[in-house]
Formats: sequence, structure tokens, C-alpha cells
Amino acid sequence: MLIETRGLEHRELNELIRRSGGAATLADCCGQRFIAAGMSGCDIDIEGVPGNALGAYFNGGTITVRGNAQDAVGDTMNAGRIVIHGSIGDAAGYGMRGGRIYVRGNAGYRAGIHMKAYGDSLPVMVIGGRAGSFLGEYQAGGIIIVLGLDSGPERIVGEFPCTGMHGGTLYLRGDCEGVRFPVQVNVRKATDEDMEALEGYLADYCEVFGLDPGRITEGGFTVVTPDSSNPYRQLYVAN
Repeated sequence: MLIETRGLEHRELNELIRRSGGAATLADCCGQRFIAAGMSGCDIDIEGVPGNALGAYFNGGTITVRGNAQDAVGDTMNAGRIVIHGSIGDAAGYGMRGGRIYVRGNAGYRAGIHMKAYGDSLPVMVIGGRAGSFLGEYQAGGIIIVLGLDSGPERIVGEFPCTGMHGGTLYLRGDCEGVRFPVQVNVRKATDEDMEALEGYLADYCEVFGLDPGRITEGGFTVVTPDSSNPYRQLYVAN
């Protein structure tokens, strides 16, 4: 079902998506917030730029954006896949609990903040370009992968990555020279076992965007995990 979104606010738009049975193309999208919030079983293709909280509390299905998206993509999403062919704003995957977010371009500040995992639910975010400051802030679980493709001389990540990180894993393509990490995390070069663990995620991402997996794995990855021997609780409680 084709939905002309111009002039529609998000309640009207989401009601039309529900009436379509969840299979819809949204034309001329321009800043509507909360698209597909709390929905499941959707197959939504968006032309234009959706507003904040696209796919908030998303419970399954696929959302594809043919351009950029604004802040809080996949806020507290539980399942499904969100594919952004452009770049995204700040706080993507805020409190994300499951599913996958694939971004071809860059991400703003605080991507993956409060990301967490529970049981069989493992949230995964793959950023094709670079990420802004505070990447993985307070990360408690899940996987964040930043590839730094087509980023030129800029660092793959901004300032203060992994601040408050106490779970999950961050993979950064390359050696990340010049990136300053907090002392409460472990930073190391990816092993063969790490690369095997990444293989499936990278293959899926490359299939979505038509990329060569061999190009992406060149140069290796840096792996960041919490340091359980030097936890963040030491910063906030008296010993």
C-alpha cells in the first residue's frame, strides 16, 4: 500500500500503516515522529526523512529508510530490523533490547546508549561510517560494530566512547589509533575467534547494502569490553 505522508501527523500515519496490514511504502516522509512505534510484523519502506523515534518499541518486521533518519532510531526496540541507507541522528538504539539496526552512513552522539541484552535477545547495531561522541555510553549488553567506511581522515569514533560501559561488546574497524578510551574497559586487537563471531553480522550487513565483505575485514578490528576487575561502580560508591 502506498501512503502519501505529506500533511499527516504521526497518529494518522500509524493508523494508515495498521490498516495496510503493515505492508506499506511511505512517500514524501518529512519529520513525522514515532513511525511504526510498538508495531510488529511490519514491512515498511520509507522515502524521505522520518522524524525522531522511528521504530520505537518495535517488536518485529523490517523498516527500510531510503535516506537519512533523525534521532532515537529504534528507541527501546525489542525485535526486527531497521535499515537506514543514509545517516542517523543522536541516541540511535537507546535502551535497545533486541533486533538489528543497520546504518550505511554515520551516526550522531550516544549511539547504543543503555543498550542491553536479556536471554536469547541480542541487540546488534552496525554503523557503516563513523560514530559521534559517547558511543556505547552505559552499554549493558549487545553488540555495536562501527566500520568507518568512506570516513576519510576522521577518526572512526568521537570523544568519550564506552563511558559507563558495563556489558556487551564494541567492535571498531582498524587499530583506532588516537581514540581515547576510559580505564574501565579492555581494548585489544581482534583475534581469529572474534572475526569468526563477526562474520555472520558483517555478511548480513553487506548483503543488505551490496558491499564486499572482504573489503570490510581488511585491516582487522579493535574489540572493546568492560574490565570486570576495574568496574565503574568504584566511581559511584564508597569502598
